[in-house]
Amino acid sequence: MNVYDSQRMADVLAPLGYGVTDSAETADMIILNTCHIREKASEKLYSELGRYKISQDQRRAQGSDILIAVAGCVAQAEGAEIMRRAPHVDIVLGPQTYHRLPEMVAQAMRARDVKSNGVNSHGQGVLDIEFPTDPKFDFLPDVRVTGPSAFLSVQEGCDKFCTFCVVPYTRGAEYSRNVVDVVTEARHMAEQGVREITLLGQNVNAYRGQRGARSGGSAGLGELIGELANIDGLDLIRYTTSHPADMDAKLIQAHRDVSELAPFLHLPVQSGSNNMLHRMNRRHTRDHYLRIIEELVSARPGLQLSSDFIVGFPGESDADFEATMALVRDVGFIQAFSFMYSPRPGTPGALLEDRVPHDIQSERLTELQKLLSDNQQTFNQSCVGEVMPVLLDRHGRKPGQLAGKSPYMQAVHVMAPATLLGEIVELRISEALPNSLSAVLAAPDAAGRSMQENGRLAV
Repeated sequence: MNVYDSQRMADVLAPLGYGVTDSAETADMIILNTCHIREKASEKLYSELGRYKISQDQRRAQGSDILIAVAGCVAQAEGAEIMRRAPHVDIVLGPQTYHRLPEMVAQAMRARDVKSNGVNSHGQGVLDIEFPTDPKFDFLPDVRVTGPSAFLSVQEGCDKFCTFCVVPYTRGAEYSRNVVDVVTEARHMAEQGVREITLLGQNVNAYRGQRGARSGGSAGLGELIGELANIDGLDLIRYTTSHPADMDAKLIQAHRDVSELAPFLHLPVQSGSNNMLHRMNRRHTRDHYLRIIEELVSARPGLQLSSDFIVGFPGESDADFEATMALVRDVGFIQAFSFMYSPRPGTPGALLEDRVPHDIQSERLTELQKLLSDNQQTFNQSCVGEVMPVLLDRHGRKPGQLAGKSPYMQAVHVMAPATLLGEIVELRISEALPNSLSAVLAAPDAAGRSMQENGRLAV
């Protein structure tokens, strides 16, 4: 989501003459787009701001300047504190307000002129962290795409209020874009050459978008995916991130019926212990989660899963942790994100007193990550010799190399002519590396196993 937000901020600023640069030190404006999920996000932000203040001071000594902005969830949660601790910051804006960025830039420029005239300008920074009444999507310019893969935000916010999570407080309530707007934007992307779209949302399968005046009613994510699959040129659809409580029958049917939908799903579970799931306010049980997976795999044989895990949540016992390990062994996640619990200010979890000692958290995380890594390597090794379609969406690290993502979100690289950039190509996996797959071009009449023929793939 932050990648998408950063791209949209660049789109909003383009009419003002701004363009993206790789060099912060020579930029006219620096935007630090932040995430508040992890404990050290705020301190990392202040460290970066201190570094960029040096660049700002140097530029001012040379008669020019750098505007510095802080965006995203840390800005939303700590906007006033950022302005107090880092008065050199010109703009602080929350994730629901970046459509107002041009106006904020104008205000910051006026404040900068006041400073240059020697007037006391303490507190002149622009702070905008209000949740707007009107959806920001109504004010954003058309998406500009730069390659065959693109993000498309369809839903924002979360109403689940997991006890460890700050998203409901920094992103606001669940909001879904209407179906017509999403389909129109996706069609516009496809006309620009996009062949793969990843649908985004803090809780994307909570999507409930209003249909047009003729159709009436609302559509869930499964129905939206069906609409998008009808767009000419759009060959691959993914979505993230999901919540088990919102995995409904129509979305599961979409995995069965829509061949453009990737055979891969990121479905965070956080813990395998019902006790922990209850304390986390996850609104699902272990058995509920396993039933969802059973239904998904029945609908789409060969579908693979990734997940999120938190270890060391307050009150987690050895038995609770072992329940998580057992779940990982039972499901066989091919990828995962795993973290030690860190309390976020303002969340109910931060008030819990039965904290797990850091050394135990660390030991559990190491054990869990080894099991997850073993699962990932086992699956990667099973792909060797398989043939799979891969959208080659970027150049690789080596000359003459192209890269993309497998249908299962593995990084894949292959030596191939540049004319294949942007194409979906049949590749035979030749080697499983620690963090990627190596492949060769598969001849059209090549003999060998096909993941599609094996029922593991239908893209």
